[in-house]
Amino acid sequence: MPPDNILFSKDPAADLQLFLNRKGYSSIAILVDNNTSKHCYPLLKRDDKSNVIIVPSGEEAKNIETCVTVWEELTKRMLDRHACVVVIGGGVLGDMGGFCASTYKRGIDFILIPTTLLAQSDASIGGKLGIDFKNFKNHIGVFQEPSLTLLYSGFLKSLPKAELTSGFAEVIKHTLIGDRAMWSTISKRTLEQQDWETLIKHSVEFKSRITHEDPKEKGLRKILNAGHTIGHALESHLLSKGNRVLHGEAVAIGLITEGFIAKAKGLLTKSDFDSLRNYIVSIFGKISVSKDDIENVCELVLQDKKNKDNRILCVLLNGIGDAKWDYEISVDEVRTALEYYQSC
Repeated sequence: MPPDNILFSKDPAADLQLFLNRKGYSSIAILVDNNTSKHCYPLLKRDDKSNVIIVPSGEEAKNIETCVTVWEELTKRMLDRHACVVVIGGGVLGDMGGFCASTYKRGIDFILIPTTLLAQSDASIGGKLGIDFKNFKNHIGVFQEPSLTLLYSGFLKSLPKAELTSGFAEVIKHTLIGDRAMWSTISKRTLEQQDWETLIKHSVEFKSRITHEDPKEKGLRKILNAGHTIGHALESHLLSKGNRVLHGEAVAIGLITEGFIAKAKGLLTKSDFDSLRNYIVSIFGKISVSKDDIENVCELVLQDKKNKDNRILCVLLNGIGDAKWDYEISVDEVRTALEYYQSC
């Protein structure tokens, strides 16, 4: 069962108002981006436009400059320590908005209303908050749980297919690291055939259990970083070049390349790796990664937050449905895996 602060809603407007009435906050600020202000905020049927703060959408805006704008707006609107910020958006805005609230006046309450598949199935669960810094993903941040995470699958109807596909990478990841039976189910279906209600609940319950057991990522929670060592580095590099790549697209590549390393180490059978690779490519296709890209990604991997004593520590599959953390991998292995991806 999900924690008490996670609510699956059929009527998000009513459920949000009920929660706010019960809490009795001194004031409410609504944080949205260019997209959610148009497509999602109206579904909450609120009459507090004067307290709406709109920031740019996209990973490019997930930085300290946008945080300064939010802090300035919260200060201008005189929010005190008994106020609350309602964040309506995807993973980027949830990470950044929660970070802004958790640091404003040493921390005020915030509510997450995730609007993308990626946010509903992964990013909004577990209390990780933060921003990017000098091309390093989530380099500055904190752990802090929201007062409420309100999940409403109706928001997914407004998503472009690319965003839905991107979020599916995290759903795939959860099955690969923890549920072989669910992997077997989803890998027989196309994107359009997936049961999103069931998959979101599966991901939320799985991630909630992991993060409850290890809230500060000292051990077991590290398995949730599968696909992210190489994926984050690739995403950061491509964004620094001005190439638009969605988080899930990068994680998908990370799952393939880190799966390749697991196979090379004898942890993952060829059959399991082939099924993983073939299915992910069928959903995401492939992107071009040049030799220069590969070398830059290898440099960025050395800055990964999971590293210790200059050793690259990675999550590797120990068969589908099982994952092990803190496997040391080398730059050469990262390079070889990316070269394989480019040629496969």
